[in-house]
Amino acid sequence: MSDHIKHECGIALIRLLKPLEYYQKKYGTKSYGINKMYLMMEKQHNRGQDGAGLATVKINAKPGEKYIFRERSSAKQPIQEIFSRISERIQASESNQNNTPFQGELLLGHVRYGTFGKNNIESVHPFLRQNNWTHRNLIVAGNFNMTNNDELFENLVKLGQHPKSKVDSVTVMEKIGHFLDDAVHKIYRDLKKEGHNKQEASPLIEKRLKISKILKKASKDWDGGYAIAGLLGHGDAFVLRDPSAIRPAYFFKNDEVAVVASERPVIQTVFNTKYEDIQELEAGHSIIIKKSGKVSTIPILEQRERKACSFERIYFSRGSDKEIYLERKKLGELLFPKIAEAINGDLVNTVFSYIPNTAETSFYGMVHEAQKYISKQSIKKVLDSKENLSNEMLKKLFLLKPRIEKVAIKDAKLRTFIADDVNRDELVAHVYDVTYGSIKETDTLVIIDDSIVRGTTLQKSILKILDRLNPMKVIIVSSAPQIRYPDCYGIDMAKMEDFIAFRAAIRLLKNEGKESIIKKTYQDCLKELKLPSSKMKNKVSQIYSDYSDEQISDQISKILKEGDIKSEVQVIFQPVENLHIACPKNLGDWYFTGNYPTPGGNKVVNQAFVNYYEGTGKRAY
Repeated sequence: MSDHIKHECGIALIRLLKPLEYYQKKYGTKSYGINKMYLMMEKQHNRGQDGAGLATVKINAKPGEKYIFRERSSAKQPIQEIFSRISERIQASESNQNNTPFQGELLLGHVRYGTFGKNNIESVHPFLRQNNWTHRNLIVAGNFNMTNNDELFENLVKLGQHPKSKVDSVTVMEKIGHFLDDAVHKIYRDLKKEGHNKQEASPLIEKRLKISKILKKASKDWDGGYAIAGLLGHGDAFVLRDPSAIRPAYFFKNDEVAVVASERPVIQTVFNTKYEDIQELEAGHSIIIKKSGKVSTIPILEQRERKACSFERIYFSRGSDKEIYLERKKLGELLFPKIAEAINGDLVNTVFSYIPNTAETSFYGMVHEAQKYISKQSIKKVLDSKENLSNEMLKKLFLLKPRIEKVAIKDAKLRTFIADDVNRDELVAHVYDVTYGSIKETDTLVIIDDSIVRGTTLQKSILKILDRLNPMKVIIVSSAPQIRYPDCYGIDMAKMEDFIAFRAAIRLLKNEGKESIIKKTYQDCLKELKLPSSKMKNKVSQIYSDYSDEQISDQISKILKEGDIKSEVQVIFQPVENLHIACPKNLGDWYFTGNYPTPGGNKVVNQAFVNYYEGTGKRAY
């Protein structure tokens, strides 16, 4: 993605199912869990670089011994930072082998991209809710955004609580914490009736706690996409996934470990296990790991239509996943017919390249189809002129291959320390460099990106630098459809005006004297926002209803060409139907279609348009 957007987070949970001495004997260290967690977090660093945190729980610690350890960092290299500190603390305590910091059976790691709030240590997961009773200590980390956080906050206030913050990380933790406290109180009351004293009650409470019941009560009113992980101080653990399966979660278990992560290849690589041995956590289900080591998956919330995020497949997730690799390749393949049409079938004077990022795999798919196209054309020519074939002609036909060049090269990130817009734009224009001499003036350059969100980097950097090669035409290909609507489930795309597709539609309406549609949409959105979330509809879709995808794409092409771009510019987007063909398991397409999987999504999109129309510059949630 040439436009930088903040997105997603990554979780990693490890439960060691054997005593620490087992790992010492077999692997030579009691830090086996810590070492594996380091790898899991590093292998998911693509999901978050604003912060990282790790919490561990020692099971069956004696009174007076510390049993919860936590390190967090919002430094430039947060993963390295926290594990460097952890290593120092372990080395410093080698004399006390019985209670070495972080050498526990339960570990919860998190990497963060900040979608809301400042990038400071207070915003970094895991969050900790402390108590002097082990079973009332709660540690929470997750990959989520709640659309109804104001409502969740008010519900806590109605319970008599005084939440220290309005961020959804706090409201979620406190909601779980409230029902945890409630469950503990009820179990203790029963135990007291059975004749147990307070000291006897604690281990019995641990055994009788039903995490599934706590999660059912706590998550009842949540509206959002989430994979939320939690540890309890006595040794229970859980991960809960939202009922539409918006956010990902995978798990693996053998006789040594139980593991949960946001990405499947992370588990495959770190634990050297087979693809088939890793399961996807079902929508609305929780994997619950008891102190005893018993692992179970339990339905918590009624499943909705599966709307797993398609952006997970297009961009966010690691492309080393077997399914994701093939899906991204398919996205490139499906685009080629449109490309062939745009270049009039002229493969001789066409150069294929990609913007150096996750579009590389789609690029391979695109080129593969180009090669098939050439082969078909060559066979046809041979058959059509078999009586007049010369060696020279055959040589030409069979040596013809797609022209591939490494055209765009991303330099090391340049610091935008310049304050004024003019000079900052000049700096941005040099984020990418080009390979001079790779393009002729008669060439069409086809360059693929995984998605086009704002179009800012394309317009201010990539196209300007590509134009220096003097191609006859530049075709920008997006493996994703047009992004038209904001996200509210974990990706920082909250403002309508940020989307180049939206700006193109607005421009078309204004150019054709249809400003009344813009005003009507604003008024309709205001009316919808007075309704309960469950009854709201997406009224922003009417902004696009008068225009075909091609008309909006043509307008985007005009926007991108503005300035001193000499080459002809064309933009081709993936059709939504092709997205679903390529990514059949991840049908969450609200960015492109406005079909939100939860009621809160419609509330967010209507509010986003109101904010745009009123020029407030606010986030929609």
